[in-house]
Amino acid sequence: MADNLIYENYDVVVVGAGHAGCEAALACARLGLETIMFTVSMDSIAMMPCNPNIGGTSKGHLVREIDALGGEMGKNIDKTYIQSKMLNVSKGPAVHSLRAQADKQDYTNAMRAVVENTEHLTLKQAEVTEILTDENKITGVKIYSGGIYPCRAVILCTGVYLKARCICGEMSTYTGPNGLPAANHLTDSLIRHGIEMYRFKTGTPARIDKRSIDFSKMEEQFGDKKVVPFSFTNTAEDITKDQVSCWLTYTNEETHEIIRENISRSPLFSGNIQGTGPRYCPSIEDKVVKFADKERHQVFIEPEGNYTNEMYIAGMSSSLPEDVQIRMYRSVPGLENAKIVRNAYAIEYDCINPMQLKPTLEFKVVEGLFAGGQFNGSSGYEEAAAQGLIAGINAAMKLLGKKPVVLDRSQAYIGVLIDDLVTKETHEPYRMMTSRAEYRLLLRQDNADLRLTRIGYQVGLIHEERYQKFLEKELLIKEEEERLLHTVVGATKEMQSFLKQIGSSALNSGITLSDLLKRPEITYDMLAPFDTGRKALPEDVIFEAEINIKYEGYIKRQLRQVEQFKKMEEKKIPDEIDYEAVPSLRIEARQKLKKIRPENLGQASRISGVSPADISVLLVYLEHYKRSMQCNTNVDSSFV
Repeated sequence: MADNLIYENYDVVVVGAGHAGCEAALACARLGLETIMFTVSMDSIAMMPCNPNIGGTSKGHLVREIDALGGEMGKNIDKTYIQSKMLNVSKGPAVHSLRAQADKQDYTNAMRAVVENTEHLTLKQAEVTEILTDENKITGVKIYSGGIYPCRAVILCTGVYLKARCICGEMSTYTGPNGLPAANHLTDSLIRHGIEMYRFKTGTPARIDKRSIDFSKMEEQFGDKKVVPFSFTNTAEDITKDQVSCWLTYTNEETHEIIRENISRSPLFSGNIQGTGPRYCPSIEDKVVKFADKERHQVFIEPEGNYTNEMYIAGMSSSLPEDVQIRMYRSVPGLENAKIVRNAYAIEYDCINPMQLKPTLEFKVVEGLFAGGQFNGSSGYEEAAAQGLIAGINAAMKLLGKKPVVLDRSQAYIGVLIDDLVTKETHEPYRMMTSRAEYRLLLRQDNADLRLTRIGYQVGLIHEERYQKFLEKELLIKEEEERLLHTVVGATKEMQSFLKQIGSSALNSGITLSDLLKRPEITYDMLAPFDTGRKALPEDVIFEAEINIKYEGYIKRQLRQVEQFKKMEEKKIPDEIDYEAVPSLRIEARQKLKKIRPENLGQASRISGVSPADISVLLVYLEHYKRSMQCNTNVDSSFV
């Protein structure tokens, strides 16, 4: 290689500038590592090629966790939202989830401004075509021009761009989303390095000109009057603004008949699409075929931003031909005269089997190679950003000689997300919305900072001022809980009258405010007239104290479950263990354990095809292994 094709050295190369790439690059740069982020187009930085929103069921949890760890997504959507809504408020706090419509252009521009003005971070428009290694260790990357960038770590965040193909009916174009260039060469390099690739598919609905929509036939959907920020650094007052409306309508039998008549022309059913799509985010043609008994499906009309008349038709993703799309959309009430600005389409792309990754998101076969986002077989902006942040943190920790960050299933939704990806076999795009978080009452969106800010501070992504504010909040919550626990109110005439009025049981004697608050019909605010010692506290402090008291019994039960979970997670499995030497393991379990090589018994127990009986066999073997290693080499007994 000619010297003039070898360019400047970097600590970290990030490939891709979407939601995963931005979080990864920002994390590395903020931790002082010289970082370069490559993108096929500077116009694709933090782009929203599909739905114009951040958050939603379980996804809102991820965004708040990203913020608690020191990531950027929460701050960015707080700057650029046009409607905000807390979902599931009629249910318990465990499932409350924040969702915000974004102005897509503002979102991209705001994130780009942050990225471009971050020290130690360089942007470069170029296609990375090869990863370079020496003895399976990262040494650099090569771009399409032939130029080489030496580095110590690479983070792959390629999204849906690897060998991307967009399909609309019989027409297909070999581009990424919105007509941006595909990345056609990196896949071959990865295969040469022994990395297993999958072919996945996702899709997007049409965008329709707002002026052609009759909103009088639809139900108006408003944002919350009181906005809850995604970022713990903001208050409602910081980000309150005028909000735009979304709209709800429905498909009907005419819509479904048009789809059924043309189903043979759908590339999903004709065989023109080989990639696997997300089971729980189906296209409208999938819905009509699979849920034939349903008379209608919800359709949400969502603005793409204040800068445009384009409206996103959520719930009607499709890859049907253009002529069918026109008839299909125009059969929906309010869309009779719809003018399509951008056709709906499906997109196929290359991604990896994520079981090739460690829980740190580093590849097992190539040292210093990390991965995040849709490249890992997941779906969604929020899932991508969460993985990008963890991949960036762990790449930085590796180069700085520090301990990696691995969040377990009891700590964060991010922990559930990554554990599912690297442990559980999945052959379709993974969505957080359909995950099984075992400790949901502990992993609420409201307490993400209490769970994770300390970790973000230890990593170095949470600055001192923010950390001190966090410690103050933590102390205020504990103090208020203690005060309510020890403040007794009497069975006065006023109290009895109040209890009768709200349909609550009368008192026979004095009672603590804490015990009163445990009654489902009583809120913290209701007790104000009887709580004379109360001082003014921030709303978030009150909210946490109230939840902790009301759900104390359930929380304690989940904490006991976590204790049992932790015991299994703490039983480490040595890297060098030979599963062929473990007697009585079933063949399927042996194969799966050899392939995934779990780090502990807990992870092993979550592998599909590994039964409780296999875990018992493995536990006995590890005890024997530990004793033999101690006798032979006197190794540290904490190892296993």
